Amino acid sequence: MIEQNSILTKLDGLESRYEEVSTLITDPAVIADQERYVKLTREYKDLGDIMNARKRYVACLNSIAEAKDILANESDAEMKEMAREELSANETERPKLEEEIKLLLVPKDPEDAKNVQMEIRAGTGGDEAALFAGDLFGMYKRFCDSKGWNLSVTASSEGAVGGFKEIDFAVSGDNVYGVLKYESGVHRVQRVPATETQGRMHTSAATVAVLPEADKFEVNINEGDIKWDTFRSSGAGGQNVNKVESGVRLRYPWKNPNTGETEEILIECTETRDQPKNKERALSRLRTFIYDREHQKYVDDIANRRKSLVSTGDRSAKIRTYNYPQGRVTDHRIGYTTHDLQGFIAGDIQAMIDALSVAENTERMKEAEL
Repeated sequence: MIEQNSILTKLDGLESRYEEVSTLITDPAVIADQERYVKLTREYKDLGDIMNARKRYVACLNSIAEAKDILANESDAEMKEMAREELSANETERPKLEEEIKLLLVPKDPEDAKNVQMEIRAGTGGDEAALFAGDLFGMYKRFCDSKGWNLSVTASSEGAVGGFKEIDFAVSGDNVYGVLKYESGVHRVQRVPATETQGRMHTSAATVAVLPEADKFEVNINEGDIKWDTFRSSGAGGQNVNKVESGVRLRYPWKNPNTGETEEILIECTETRDQPKNKERALSRLRTFIYDREHQKYVDDIANRRKSLVSTGDRSAKIRTYNYPQGRVTDHRIGYTTHDLQGFIAGDIQAMIDALSVAENTERMKEAEL
């Protein structure tokens, strides 16, 4: 008989909810309500992960109790030796399972499962800043490829000597925002630019914004207020791209609920040769832009509650330095440094993201008093 503890008590309380949700997602009335159905299926997956961990934890506790019982009551030496080995193995496993469960019990950021819209803007540094923005885009492109995610450029403006003055792109896949949200902020580079004739080291910067993609349930847009224009795209895609008015531009009057002022949002999309697809993607970007602006107060509240800037969404914060002479990349939020700068720029950024995730989860466990 295993003893009840605080973790088991929390898990037992979630078991009935798991059973309730598993019934709800098969209810035709719920399936017909797509907004509710999507939310419940996400909850079902999260609760399923917790229930699987609970099953392993209960088995571990049972094994510990059984081994202790054998040691206390069994006279056979061989049986007692097997029980000691079983007890040792499970007592080693128990704290690992408890940490795993604590992380699973931390309230998830509802944004984490979403796709993202990303923006990279060259900052101070002129041509070198544009080249660095291009390097960052290449880094994210290779990282997304390694994750099996889909990345598509929605708009870009190239620098005079290469790279980008600015580039916007969408990323879709599994838990994309939950991984890439840590990249929002100012990225600084220290190196001798290819354009530098005197060999002097320069410091340049680029700003990265990572926005969770809003779905149609979360933002109320009056499509009748949208003004559409079409134009001939330029760029990749061959001659057809210039002959057909496939590029779209939308203007939308939006009232900022935080200030009460109305401002015009302008979005262009030349991503594909198909005008209807470009319209659809421009609408998606409009929803994401409005969702991001309307939820800024929510983001600010999170930033005020937390002691660090791990993922507050503060895009003016200097988060990372790429020092080429020293071959290092340092994240200033958690003091994490890697000396494999070339590998990092080549897209090997998962270890740093993992360290940022651990730091954030540690904070969230403290908040949840786990």
